[in-house]
Amino acid sequence: MYTPQPIDTKSIELSEELKELTEKLAENVHENWAIGRLKEGWTFGKERNDALKQTPCLVPYNELPESEKEYDRNTAVETVKVILAMGFNIEKQ
Repeated sequence: MYTPQPIDTKSIELSEELKELTEKLAENVHENWAIGRLKEGWTFGKERNDALKQTPCLVPYNELPESEKEYDRNTAVETVKVILAMGFNIEKQ
């Protein structure tokens, strides 16, 4: 049986600047997801329909419901936290 073992990031606190970065990363995650869906032939639909390849999430990030944004934010936040937990620094140039 598979037991996920992500890197422990519980002790990592993000600065306000890094929180802003994670929001931009979350938006970028959505944009890349949308490009992939469009290439696969998906279109906008009011409800998700896998058979018709329709999804209500093919909209700009700022138009997504908070529940969908939260999924992208979690990916971005955890990615930044893993980078920091592994001893890397993130600096704005």
